[in-house]
This record gives sequence, structure tokens and C-alpha cells, in this order.
Amino acid sequence: MWRSVASNALTLFIVLLVVAAGLLALGRERFSGPGPLTEAICVRVERGDSLSAVSRKLEEQGAVSDARIFRIGADYSDKAAGLKFGSYLVPPAASMSQVLDILTAGGQSTCGREVNYRIGVLTSEIVLRELDAATNSFVEVAKFDPAVAEAPAAYTELAGEDDLRWRVTLAEGVTSWQVVESLKRAEFLEGEIAEVPPEGTLAPDSYEVTRGGDRAALVAEMAARQSRVLAELWETRSPEAPYETPEEALIMASIVEKETGIPEERPQVASVFVNRLAQGMRLQTDPTVIYGITKGEGALGRGLRQSELRRRTEYNTYVIDGLPPTPIANPGRLSIEAALNPADTDYVYFVADGSGGHAFGRTLEEHNRNVAAWRRIEAERGQTPPVGVQSD
Repeated sequence: MWRSVASNALTLFIVLLVVAAGLLALGRERFSGPGPLTEAICVRVERGDSLSAVSRKLEEQGAVSDARIFRIGADYSDKAAGLKFGSYLVPPAASMSQVLDILTAGGQSTCGREVNYRIGVLTSEIVLRELDAATNSFVEVAKFDPAVAEAPAAYTELAGEDDLRWRVTLAEGVTSWQVVESLKRAEFLEGEIAEVPPEGTLAPDSYEVTRGGDRAALVAEMAARQSRVLAELWETRSPEAPYETPEEALIMASIVEKETGIPEERPQVASVFVNRLAQGMRLQTDPTVIYGITKGEGALGRGLRQSELRRRTEYNTYVIDGLPPTPIANPGRLSIEAALNPADTDYVYFVADGSGGHAFGRTLEEHNRNVAAWRRIEAERGQTPPVGVQSD
């Protein structure tokens, strides 16, 4: 009898082991296998959320098929206590294991809302936008220029959210004065900026910041980034580049930056100015004249006058020889690269061609034909051609 009981007990134990092993294998398969999501969603982890609360939320949102398996898997992988506050993008068919990795990785939120302060050449604007998880694209919620308008309610109501991402973006061609003045109006930053950095020394780029971050520290990062870019590209410069110092290249890059917004044209524009220097010609470029008038403190807002083109200033390249004394804006990486590696051309002239780009010329006769074509285009549009035509 006892042998029979023992045998039955052993059989039952083996069966239970088999069942447990099967359940464990099934649990592992469901934990690591494709999840139920058919499209991406945003999952928000609140501060202080427990694993149980998060697992229930994931099940309710359809991100996991079984909250219990998700909790067991988190415990088994020693990540149960590693949940990070924030909003996270969970892709379609993400396994429970992948979801757990996403929620415990830390760093910037990958979903939810973002504030981007775009500092531009003519205007600056604060843009609040939200990620549409289904399309993985941002939808604009609110936008305003802090220099001329108060923050809309949509912005003020959401700006205090803890997991809101913050970014400051500098456009290529902004001046250092514009950067400093714009940052002063960034209410989400703190601290003073002691002085306007030298022109050209700030890198046009996008910068992750935090609410309450230090303005001076941000400017220092902009300067450090531009310094690294210039040093890196200086080492790859063309042997024919006519600069004695990286600073001279930065001056040329700023001129190229202000002359064209088309990336593909920049090496050609740079070649015009390099060729002019080689032939002893003056640069004759309007943006330098404008900088001599405005000192980079805002846009001129009108065309140049003949008297201004004739007036001697250290930035009037219609009058002075060679480069102006400093950059006239903060050039981006592509313009610095173009200045250091200009295209191999015979061009010494260029003028707008009506399409947003420029027509280049090797001789004055060719250039005059291009200018005449440009003036006809302007006349057809009912516009008065500017007094100064680039490089004429």
C-alpha cells in the first residue's frame, strides 16, 4: 500500500514538475515573443508608479497580453525596481521583454511632448509639439514668438509637466547677439550671460536642455561645439585653401552662410570668393556691408543704399581689400566645410537666378548677362531690384 501511495505521489510530483516546466516555458515564450500591439503607442510612467500599476496600465493599453507575466518577467530579470519616470514610445509587436527594456532604460523620454525654442535669423519662436505615436511624427500644439507675444494657454498649462522635453535650436546664420537676446527671453532657463560671445563662435545646432538650466552653460556648450567642428574640419582643409588661421576660414564660412541657403551651392559660392582673393579682387558681398551697419543686432529690413555701398567701414567689402575683421554670423558645419574645401571653378561672379539659387559667371560679360536676366525676373514679379547685386 505504502509503495502504491509513494508511487502515486512520485507520479503526481513528476506531473506537477512537467506542468510547471510547461507553464514556465509558455510564460517565457509569451514574455519574449511578439506583443499584441498593431501600432505604436505612448506609455507614461508616473513618478512613484509601482510595477503593478504600470503592468495594469500596459495591459489596459494593449501593450502586453498579461500583466502578471509582465510582472513575473520583470522580477525574474531583476528589473522590477528599475522603472523610469517619463513617456515612452512602444513600437508595434514589441515583446514584454522589449517593453520592460524601454521603461527601464532611462534618459530622455521618447514620447509625449517637446518644447523647441527655435532661434532664427529673422524671428524666433517657441514651439510646443506632441508625438503622434501612430505616425511617429510630431503634431504642433502651440507656437509663439516670446519677443512679441505672450505664451498661449496651451503652452502655460503644459509647460510645468515633469517629463516635458526641452530643446534650443540655432538656425545657421544667426548672429551671437541674436542668440543672447533670444536666450534672455527663454523663461525656462535661468542665469545671466555676461557678454555676447565673439561672432561666429557658436555652433548652429540643436541642444537638449532642462527646465531651469543655466543660460551661460548653454552658451558655453555652443561655443565648445563650434570649436570642435572648426578644429575637425581645419584638419581636412584643401591644400589650396587660402587661410593662415582657422579664424580666417570662419570669416569666409560666415560670408558663404549669408550668401546662400542652398547646401549644394556653398562650395561654388566659396570658390567665387577664394578665386577673387587669388586674383586680388575685392569680395564685394552685400551681407558684410549690412553687418557693418547693424553689427549683427537684428535685420536691416531694407535694401542697401548707394551711399552705404560707398561708405568705408571695416566690413564694407566693396571698399576694403580681403576679408572683413570678424565673421558676420555663426556659420554651420556645411558652410565651414565649403570654405575650407571650395569647389574647383573659374567663377568670380554670381547673382540670384530667380529660383532661390544663383547663376555663376567666369567673366564680367557673362555675369552682366546673368544680372540682366535676374532684373527681368524681378521686373516680371513687379519688384524693384536691390541696389547691390551679390558680387557684381
